[in-house]
Amino acid sequence: MVNGDADAGLVPIIEVDRHGLNVVSDVCIACRGDVRSIYLISAKSWEDVRTLAVDAGSRTSVQLARIILQHRYGVRPELEVMEPDLPRMLEHADAALLIGDAALAVDPSEISIPLMDLGREWVDWTGLPMVFAVWAGRDAAQWPDLGPLLEESRQYGLGELDAIIKIEAERRGFSEELVHQYLTRNVWFHLGPEERQGMQLYLDYARRLA
Repeated sequence: MVNGDADAGLVPIIEVDRHGLNVVSDVCIACRGDVRSIYLISAKSWEDVRTLAVDAGSRTSVQLARIILQHRYGVRPELEVMEPDLPRMLEHADAALLIGDAALAVDPSEISIPLMDLGREWVDWTGLPMVFAVWAGRDAAQWPDLGPLLEESRQYGLGELDAIIKIEAERRGFSEELVHQYLTRNVWFHLGPEERQGMQLYLDYARRLA
């Protein structure tokens, strides 16, 4: 999209802001509590974290971790980009950020050190949902039919969740129960007024990060 090869796409909100894109649909990826796929795990108490190992796969989640640590716990850790391997990350840094499948592969009940679900932490702190990605483009007015088309696609997908859960569980090596919970309880797909407020608040914090 930045290079002009695509007119619209599902874009992390930090990149929407950075590149001056416009939201073209109310389809999004958000959460209203535990997101389950973004974990901050620490070998120390949160107030003592000085270094943070991160997966560069999600700049939005990295900035969210920085916002939470800075404003909730008063620390500004140095970042070290690493492959998402928890033991190795914690060998090199005080805390580790796991995103996506790497986080879903972790069973929180088996972690004996501090673990934070960043979706839950954001919602508990702000009282607002956390939005991770939206459909965005350069010129929303150029594509008046795109929003309704994407919204129709969302409804179709929600109607086919049983099939999607089965396919994704097998493809990714997770239990159908975990994938079902993730897609029906953890992830929220509608960009409503509260989601827009949460997105704006996140971007306000992200712009002020030191």
